[in-house]
This record gives sequence, C-alpha cells and structure tokens, in this order.
Amino acid sequence: MNIAILLNSVIYALLGIVIFIAGFVVVDKLTPYDLWKQLIEEKNTALAIVVGAAALGICIIIAAAIH
Repeated sequence: MNIAILLNSVIYALLGIVIFIAGFVVVDKLTPYDLWKQLIEEKNTALAIVVGAAALGICIIIAAAIH
C-alpha cells in the first residue's frame, strides 16, 4: 500500500469532518432556539428529523466537493 494514498485519505477525512462541524455550527446559529435544549430536554422529534436531514445534506455536499 502506498503511504501517500493513506495520507491523502486521512487528510480528506479530517477536512470533511472539520467542514461538517463548521457547517453544523452555522445551522445551529441560524436557528432561533437552542437546538440542544429542544432535542435533549424537550425531546422534539420533528426537529431531530429536520436537523438529521440537514446534517445528511451537509455531508452529501462535502462528499461531492471533496470527491
């Protein structure tokens, strides 16, 4: 196995994770309420589905951009 291929995979994975976290923080800041409180304390299932869909959307965009 070529070490350069492995190193590139690790770099792209870490870059994707960092970009995802930044994107999710932006989504959290754009919402007019505290996401953590709504999801954990009030058990808002509808919001959990929307946030999960937003997270998947961010992941798909990042994967397409990196690929």
